[in-house]
Amino acid sequence: MTPAKLCSALVLGATGLVGSTLVAKLKNDPRYRQITCLVRASAGLASANCREVITDFSRLQHYGEYFQVSHVYVCLGTTIKQAGSKKASRDVDFELVYQAAQLAAMHQALSFVWISSVGADARSRSFYLRTKGELEEAIFALDGLNRPAPVRPSLLLGERKEFRLAERLAAMFAPIYSPLLRGRLAKYRPVGAETVAEQMIGLQHFG
Repeated sequence: MTPAKLCSALVLGATGLVGSTLVAKLKNDPRYRQITCLVRASAGLASANCREVITDFSRLQHYGEYFQVSHVYVCLGTTIKQAGSKKASRDVDFELVYQAAQLAAMHQALSFVWISSVGADARSRSFYLRTKGELEEAIFALDGLNRPAPVRPSLLLGERKEFRLAERLAAMFAPIYSPLLRGRLAKYRPVGAETVAEQMIGLQHFG
């Protein structure tokens, strides 16, 4: 097994709300010697123990060498409005994440953690939740993938680069309705990006 002090990580979606928080935590985690971020364009993430790799995500299969790491973190995600269509949204939320899982399996990463969603269900009427559920089923059925683990957050709290009115309003009223979500409903409480990033690291295998 890979010694903890020699762990390496690959991050996809490193510039998003959770991804950027995750990268900051990984940089300061003494168990990691190297973090690699696949990014569409330079985002100023590079440091002594972190490198950026400018990536054409339409050709992700050509970046397999970067999946030769201890841990793979996938924070990719979009919305129909942001992507422009259901197909374009699925290309990110399902196809890219599944390709990453395939590459992680091919190169025998020790573990694979990705962001799903509370309520993910392949039989859901919601396109978003159905896509997330179908992805979970596909990844868990993938041969050779070590320790696949989804994180299923509810509404994410934090400052996004893009403005999302519904999320902004939900976040504003979160202090009012969150305490009412108890028991089985507790999983629907809004959660901070930092908490999600910590959950992702906690699911990894350090040997």
